[in-house]
Amino acid sequence: MGFLWPEARNVAVRFGRFIVWAVILLGGLAMTVPFLWMVLTSLKTDADAFAMPPKVVSWPLQWGNWPAAWGIAPFARFFFNSLVVSIGVTAGSLFLNSLAAFGFAKYPFKGRHFVFMGLLGTLMIPYQVTMIPSFLLLKQLAWLDSYQGLVVPGLASAFGIFFLRQYMMTIPDDYLDAARIDGASEYAIYGRIVLPLAKPAMATLAVFTFLGAWNDFLGPLIVVKSDEMRTLPLAISALSAGHYVMSWPLLMAGASFVVIPVLIVYLLAQRYFVEGIALGGLKG
Repeated sequence: MGFLWPEARNVAVRFGRFIVWAVILLGGLAMTVPFLWMVLTSLKTDADAFAMPPKVVSWPLQWGNWPAAWGIAPFARFFFNSLVVSIGVTAGSLFLNSLAAFGFAKYPFKGRHFVFMGLLGTLMIPYQVTMIPSFLLLKQLAWLDSYQGLVVPGLASAFGIFFLRQYMMTIPDDYLDAARIDGASEYAIYGRIVLPLAKPAMATLAVFTFLGAWNDFLGPLIVVKSDEMRTLPLAISALSAGHYVMSWPLLMAGASFVVIPVLIVYLLAQRYFVEGIALGGLKG
């Protein structure tokens, strides 16, 4: 009943591959088309942006929309704020999460399993539940409308600890034991052995963390009160509300400012990205 001639089996395999590639292509188009439409809209006039039927490309291209969008609001300041917050959160998160992950992965201590399960349990708590307590704590510390109020809450995450811990468990303990025999301290083992071997996972987590911090809207919304401390997502929200100007091409140009740094970060770390994702969940 289950027998297939070799020719029929080859046809079935090819058809299956065609279906897989078709689904991947459609998924890629579904994610790429909105980005391309955003960029193309940023190069249109206001009239062409609302033309019916829609115009894919407006001629001549309105290249002046990008410097105009940069100039109608202090986007240089917003860009700087987002860069400081994203880099600070990413650097601090990699350091603290990797330390905690190293402890959970390589140091057996009493109650380790229960502590780790409790840590994972915090992933089930939505941010909206802790938003008000976080705001009150930052207010008590006088950190509202400051860089420390934007950076410190994101310096550690249960997901980051879990992700790095799963990867570090794949590192053979023999490497660590050999280093201890040679007289290496635990900090030297962490810095000279574990971190270099965990580079793919660290790069992957860096992309995730940078992307999350760069695009975060709700967190800065409850911390920032002044225009000078706004990040790019808050600036785009203000721009869409007509605080600076009401123009969809200029709004799309401003949104493009948000996307470009994320693309650069991903292109720089893509060589580690797939490897980190694949190996990060090998061990339970």
